[in-house]
Amino acid sequence: MHLVDLWLTRSLSMCLLLQSFVLMILCFHSASMCPKGCACSLSGDLNVSCSNASLKEIPRDLPSDTVLLYLDSNQITSIPNEIFKDLHQLRVLNLSKNRIEFIDEHAFKGVAETLQTLDLSDNRIKSVHKNAFNNLKARARIANNPWHCDCTLQQVLRSMASNHETANNVICKTSVLDEHAGRPFLNAANDADLCNLPKKTTDYAMLVTMFGWFTMVISYVVYYVRQNQEDARRHLEYLKSLPSRQKKPDEADDISTVV
Repeated sequence: MHLVDLWLTRSLSMCLLLQSFVLMILCFHSASMCPKGCACSLSGDLNVSCSNASLKEIPRDLPSDTVLLYLDSNQITSIPNEIFKDLHQLRVLNLSKNRIEFIDEHAFKGVAETLQTLDLSDNRIKSVHKNAFNNLKARARIANNPWHCDCTLQQVLRSMASNHETANNVICKTSVLDEHAGRPFLNAANDADLCNLPKKTTDYAMLVTMFGWFTMVISYVVYYVRQNQEDARRHLEYLKSLPSRQKKPDEADDISTVV
């Protein structure tokens, strides 16, 4: 009986130890699966820091329970579609001071609702798809990029939660209107609705095209009428130039005999 109690006691101790070990593995699983070149720390929220890691692309093996993600000061050139789709707890995303030029349409799918801070400043972004920031609730920093100010950018900023503050920090490197280059986007947008410019240009081009066709039709009609008049005049002159028909002597004698 004493041996049985001892065995049960030891078994219970082993079970508790094994349970604790399993819990410890589960708790620190994310930290142990930290991407290469990154540092992960767990202090309530999982903080993944990949700053200054010479990364050329966003790691695809990020822990799914990442809350704070720092990818700043690298050589990342693009943000692919759905790259963060499994990071459902992500609240802070820092991608500043990279070489980002392209942001795909669904780049922030899966995290648009949870993100609180998004930093894309100091990159090489000229334009983005008009739906790239759809449903984004985060306070976005997109300053210090060579933005091309046009209708698409106007639509993008209007779809963002903090569009006034964000737009005020956007400087137009280039613009559909030359006079807006070098000016804050907010000033350019107040001066002119950039989404109406293509329509006006299209209407003007259509008007010019229609006027051109109308001119061609009128010219053809005038040419056709004049050409017919000339042909009719020539034909009339030709008929007038024909000698009139004279009676032959035999015909005259026959007529006299009959009489």
